[in-house]
Amino acid sequence: MKRIIFLITIIFITTFIGCGSADAKTEISVSTIQCGMCQKTIEKGLSSVKGVKSVHVSLEDKVAHLVHDPNVADLASLESTISKLGYQANEVLADPVAYETLPGCCKVGGGH
Repeated sequence: MKRIIFLITIIFITTFIGCGSADAKTEISVSTIQCGMCQKTIEKGLSSVKGVKSVHVSLEDKVAHLVHDPNVADLASLESTISKLGYQANEVLADPVAYETLPGCCKVGGGH
């Protein structure tokens, strides 16, 4: 009986250790967002990245709050995703082509 309990315990521990790393909580400055449309665009874009578990973009603070698997979605890939949407992410500048396609209300100083 002790042997069975020991084996079950080992299997249990191995399963949880072998399932990967803990999720990371990351904040990314998105200083160029202007409106709710920007907020939704970034949330939708980041939600589609493999490894991202949850996203909330605070329009008030201009910060994206993420929970993600750092082995699948690292900071550089998250910043790149935001840049490709047309927004600055931390020090990574917005992709200029993507920025030009944003609606006027989503451009810095546009309509506000």
